Formats: sequence, structure tokens, C-alpha cells
Amino acid sequence: MIDAATAKANSLFTFKPSLEQVNAWGKNTLGDTLGIEITEIGSDFVRGTMPVDARTRQPFGLLHGGASIALAETLGSIAAQLVVGERRKAVGIEVNGNHVRSARDGMVTGTARPLHIGGRTHVWEIRIENGSAELLCISRLTVAIAERS
Repeated sequence: MIDAATAKANSLFTFKPSLEQVNAWGKNTLGDTLGIEITEIGSDFVRGTMPVDARTRQPFGLLHGGASIALAETLGSIAAQLVVGERRKAVGIEVNGNHVRSARDGMVTGTARPLHIGGRTHVWEIRIENGSAELLCISRLTVAIAERS
């Protein structure tokens, strides 16, 4: 088992802000409106939560697929930005998701992990699960990497 200090030293991420700093990026954004919170940054993943409540349900009382996709894009975009650092920017260019199970309440957790890290694009897989670790949505996000202007 790798201890936390070793994992951080061997991290995929070049930019290592605190959880408080990362969550501050989301203030006054869609993620803030939906209640998305980044809860963990590992050596090769970003994890966050979102409540299933009036903000994130569709008219029939189920977790809205669009809310799941917003969670996925938020997590994957943050993860990509942590890879490229402060001198470049990561911008989502395609996102998809397969919704395989529904939720009516509780908290969902998404985890973004890389499938491809290139110089110009990244591809991230985001698994969204319920409190029982059952898969609700599997998403893939493609991110363009550009120089900051």
C-alpha cells in the first residue's frame, strides 16, 4: 500500500491546490447551483459529490441526466486542469454519458480518471455512483488543451 505522501509525490497532477481552493473555483457557477463539491484529489483521480434534490431532479423525481453530465464535466475538467497547470487551460469539447440506474434521493459521487493524457487533448472517464457504490452513469469527457491568452 502506498502512503499519502508517496502518492502525492507520484501524482499525475502538476498543479496541486487545496480542496478549499478547488471548491472556490466553483463559486457562483453551475456546479455551485447544483451543490457539487470536490471531496478528494488522489494521485490520478478527482472525486466529488452532488445531492439528489430539487436542484438536480427531473420532473418525475429522478436524478436528471443533465445534472449527472454537469457533475461529470466538472470533475473531468478540474482533473485536466490539475494536469496541465496554471499556464495552460483545459476546455471540454465533448461529453457523453450512459445512464444505467436511477436515483431519487441521497448523494451521488463521481470519480474522474484519465483514459488518455496527450499534449493537445485528454479523455477522462467519470463514474457516478450512489451511496451503495452502484453505477448510475458512466461518462466520457474529451478536453482540449490550449495556451492561456
